[in-house]
Amino acid sequence: MIIRSISGVRALTPSHINIDSMCVYARALHTHLEEGLVFIGRDTRPSGEELLEAFTNELVRLGRDVIICGIVPTPTVQFMIERSEAAGGVIITASHNPIEWNGIKFVRSDGTFFMPEDCNNLFALADRDKPIKDSKQSGMVFPDQNSILKHSIKIVELSSIDAKAIRDSNFKVVIDAVNGAGSTALPLLLEHLGCDIIKIYCDGSGQFDRGTEPLPDNLDKLKKSVIKNKADVGFAVDPDADRLAVVNEKGVPLGEEYTLVLAAEGYIRQKQSKETFVTNLSTSLALDKMAERHGCSVERAAVGEINVVQKMLEIGSEFGGEGNGGVILKEAHLGRDSLVGVAMVLNRMSQEKTPISKIHKSLPQFYIVKDKIDLDKIDKDTMMNKAVSIFKDAKIDKTDGLKLSWDDRWIHLRGSNTEPILRIYAEAPTKSEAHLLVDHIRTAI
Repeated sequence: MIIRSISGVRALTPSHINIDSMCVYARALHTHLEEGLVFIGRDTRPSGEELLEAFTNELVRLGRDVIICGIVPTPTVQFMIERSEAAGGVIITASHNPIEWNGIKFVRSDGTFFMPEDCNNLFALADRDKPIKDSKQSGMVFPDQNSILKHSIKIVELSSIDAKAIRDSNFKVVIDAVNGAGSTALPLLLEHLGCDIIKIYCDGSGQFDRGTEPLPDNLDKLKKSVIKNKADVGFAVDPDADRLAVVNEKGVPLGEEYTLVLAAEGYIRQKQSKETFVTNLSTSLALDKMAERHGCSVERAAVGEINVVQKMLEIGSEFGGEGNGGVILKEAHLGRDSLVGVAMVLNRMSQEKTPISKIHKSLPQFYIVKDKIDLDKIDKDTMMNKAVSIFKDAKIDKTDGLKLSWDDRWIHLRGSNTEPILRIYAEAPTKSEAHLLVDHIRTAI
């Protein structure tokens, strides 16, 4: 089964994602896009090289010029497209899915992911898969070996960070890139920011030697390395390096939710202006409460990077992101970017001579519990109706699934964009209170 969503397509290899399916989606993309060249990049999965070659060859056969970035973070491809006159691009990646998966993320000419209507059209074209004759003139392939360097330079030059203050701080940083697409990019950026770098899982082999998501349970080696090396901070990313997690100087993971909050607080302190941030419905209230302290506000969108980006464009927001460690800074480009996240967290750390553990402790404290249920075991609509009947005093939001909220807590039920599951997220001032919200839902099933 191929899973299709606003996040692109992903499936197991080689049963569903293979050379043939790459050619199908290459033809669909060629038909969907306006004239112009296409950028292609990939993460480090062993299946990626063959799949990228198949996608490229099909586009070339159809007369498209292709720029190959090679193994690069997903946000690097987005950045390169935005600053060019390309028609669009793709990243061959299954993001945080296990190594036996692969997939495709589709990028528009402005560097953002495909909008829902773009996805619907592309998927319809793929389903019809009309034969297309060879172009009278084949396209050309151009390698770009400096895209990571260009991306890093852009980040160092951002007005939203003080690169000199970061360099002057001489931070010692441990980076865990899960041997993925960030293995070269993140150490390079940290070098440009004057950091003393300790690398783990940065060989770019595509062998994901810890869990692919940068969740606390997957970061044991990073935690130990931070303590052993007396580092100021540790950073971890997923295989395509669009999500960032932070470990404090005591070796304690702060949770992906606080990546966005730390970055946002540093942004406010740097800009000294009243801002409206955009995030999704499943992101922590810590962002809202922190923003309120500084006279700023938060708008919510449906889960999914492109939904947040659309809302940012709609209201003119300069900064947004998602609670899964995804930081979006318009000045850099409109996409989740772990490199931007690293720079913004270090920027926050450079603003006062205080350990990151104390900076984190000064932020509003909330706890999120995440659960999931296989969709073949329940009827999603029945479950959501039961939830409404249980929590009759809650504010109801049906923008994306069902969110029930109060002033200091919420519970969100929604179908996953990438897996056949129903996600249940709950947040409250204490972990036990968050668990209680989830238990109420499970009891009702």
